[in-house]
Amino acid sequence: MTDATQHTAPVKPKSKREQLDRPALRLSLSTLIILGLWQFIVVAFDMPSFILPAPIDVLHTMITRYPVLLKHTWVTAQEILLGLGLGLMMGLLFALQMLLFEPLRRWLLPILIASQAIPVFAIAPILMLWLGYGIASKVVMAAIIIFFPVTTCCYDGLRNTPTGYLDLGKTMGASKWQLLRHIQLPAALPTLASGIRVAVVIAPIGAVVGEWVGSSEGLGYLMLQANARMIIDEMFAALFILAALSIALYFTTDKLLKTAIPWENK
Repeated sequence: MTDATQHTAPVKPKSKREQLDRPALRLSLSTLIILGLWQFIVVAFDMPSFILPAPIDVLHTMITRYPVLLKHTWVTAQEILLGLGLGLMMGLLFALQMLLFEPLRRWLLPILIASQAIPVFAIAPILMLWLGYGIASKVVMAAIIIFFPVTTCCYDGLRNTPTGYLDLGKTMGASKWQLLRHIQLPAALPTLASGIRVAVVIAPIGAVVGEWVGSSEGLGYLMLQANARMIIDEMFAALFILAALSIALYFTTDKLLKTAIPWENK
């Protein structure tokens, strides 16, 4: 064996801290702190259950009402995922159109701004009237609310592609579509990933707002009905599940984006 092989430094084993999943650990500690403060407030101020139920009561409701909560969670999850898919496609389409057809950008920009200037609650009843009280209106609501961040992030990423990359591609005889496919789109992926992360966080808002305005199922509907009947522990259980669903969706999306765009963190 050569000297280089003989003197190869041993691989240093990872410490216990490095072996821990830090995001999961931080999330667990934060949850425990919030639950501890919640329990302290209930005990210290002797809060009645119809105002603020104790965490143990909410947990009991989640266990006893598990089938009902699971059914409504599945409905809301479908609305969020389908809304994300539709919103991402719409955002990418608008961003590409504004990049490739400069005159069209002046027409699309006011539509883009108006989609966010009008409050979601204002258009929710209209969507219910047009699309009915089923899942379609909630999917469109979620898509509208994420439309703006996806479009703006994708357009900024495409527009701010380093000019050196574009000049090199043109020098090598690349066409407009080849520049877009092989240079501009890959360069825009990190910026688009930021827009997707924002979209994942706010998409549940659109779905729940749609369920509040008019629905017969979903976590938003369940929360509204529980509040009307003063079943506050069930309302908190639905709220807790919605928060857990949003957090899980965010971390899953973040992991997938980091895997798909490895150069983003370099």
